[in-house]
Amino acid sequence: MDLLIHALEEIPEVRPGDDLVDLIISSSQKESWKWADGDIVVLAQKIVSKSENRFVNLNEITPGIKAISYSKYVEKDPRLIELILRESVKVLRTRKGLMIVEHRLGFICANAGIDHSNISTAGTLQDDWVLLLPENPDLTASRIRITLEAKLGKSIGVLIIDSHGRTWRKGVVGTTIGLSGIPGIIDQRGKKDRNGFELKVTEIAAADELAAGASLLMGQVAEGRPIVIAKGFPYKLRDSNLSEIIRVESEDLFR
Repeated sequence: MDLLIHALEEIPEVRPGDDLVDLIISSSQKESWKWADGDIVVLAQKIVSKSENRFVNLNEITPGIKAISYSKYVEKDPRLIELILRESVKVLRTRKGLMIVEHRLGFICANAGIDHSNISTAGTLQDDWVLLLPENPDLTASRIRITLEAKLGKSIGVLIIDSHGRTWRKGVVGTTIGLSGIPGIIDQRGKKDRNGFELKVTEIAAADELAAGASLLMGQVAEGRPIVIAKGFPYKLRDSNLSEIIRVESEDLFR
């Protein structure tokens, strides 16, 4: 078996309103990519958020009492904390410079996924601008997949990924925050291993495994490779959504 993960190069800066499907197709044509059934497009969250104009100017945010209170010991801009609170269901942990929250999309992440790196408006870096996560990554992934399939005549999967930290380990890895046409979880419970032992708990986070591999090519700093195409994904494509991946709170030992 072979799995090819290819990062498209020379992707232009994405602006609000840009059509990501056109960008994917035009960029892949420049590199003579041969589309096939089962190919998966992996998109960095940042270009999705930019295309959806998820920019927020902190000068337009008035922090509430709760945000001001948190800012005294988290030591973050209270306007930013106000945005974090608005994007979150609950605050789980805090320390200087960091808030761990349950995002309104269902997953646990740092600072509600609000980003300040590689952010520009009108081509100019702005200290007072931040970028929120997409409003509905599953819906965006579905729209992109449906349009790609119509234009390419192929069965395609789409992942939208972000960089998340992990319990017990340092560093960030690519993690799925939206998906369409690709299984989030591969349930192996009930199947037998090579020695005939029946698996009791094994569920494979297939989408996240691919997200991590794609993120390795995308990079985390100034690489400018926010679109990756994978060929040879070892599982059958099917539709799913983010809820398939999220562990419910009653089963989460860390909450």
